[in-house]
Amino acid sequence: MTGIDIVSLGLGLLLAVMIFLFIIRIVLTWYPQINLNSFPWNIAAWPTEPFLVVTRKIVPPLGGVDISPIIWVGICSLLREILVGQQGLLRMMG
Repeated sequence: MTGIDIVSLGLGLLLAVMIFLFIIRIVLTWYPQINLNSFPWNIAAWPTEPFLVVTRKIVPPLGGVDISPIIWVGICSLLREILVGQQGLLRMMG
């Protein structure tokens, strides 16, 4: 296994975990009464909130619906495909 393979595997795993956490955040927006600072919800809230705060400043909630987690699922999916997908840059370098 080369260094590029290890980086590709780690980056792919990190992006997959972030996509999963953002999907959890999407589901949690349906339940506004949930306290995101309590366990187990804080596992999804703490790593994703810094990204969502910045995105909410650029794209405010539309009609009371926060679409920032949806935007980040798209960004992470795109990055994962570009970098470590079947035709990804890291895969082509390896």
